[in-house]
Amino acid sequence: MKKNIIRTLTTFALLTFIASCDRPECENTNLIFEKYSPDAKKYKDELVNQLAKVDRSKLTYWMDSYQEGKNSKYIHTHIQGDGLCAKIVLEINDSEKGIKGIIKNKGKGYHGAELENLKFDIRQDSSSTKFIFQEINGIID
Repeated sequence: MKKNIIRTLTTFALLTFIASCDRPECENTNLIFEKYSPDAKKYKDELVNQLAKVDRSKLTYWMDSYQEGKNSKYIHTHIQGDGLCAKIVLEINDSEKGIKGIIKNKGKGYHGAELENLKFDIRQDSSSTKFIFQEINGIID
């Protein structure tokens, strides 16, 4: 009897720990985010519009994936909070502050980690919209 109680409590504690390490669920209600890819200009422009409407201090960012191109590096991140549920593709240019481990490991082992206090710039004109990574304070895995 005692063994069953201990086993049950251990299983419950383990499941609680595992569930706490993942990002909170959010539901996208924006049709543009549903219709277009996070790489598309229409998606990015809508994300800029939504970012202007929310309190950015209430947003959280969760690592999805890392990507390298010929001359570029990107972090694909879930962005959520204050009614926003989307993905953002951050281009890594001049700053790697806080993400050297992500780059070194090409994102492996970081999926689902929270990127604490993520800062980025928005560069937008009629032909392109880019989100440029600046820094993070830490990674919560």
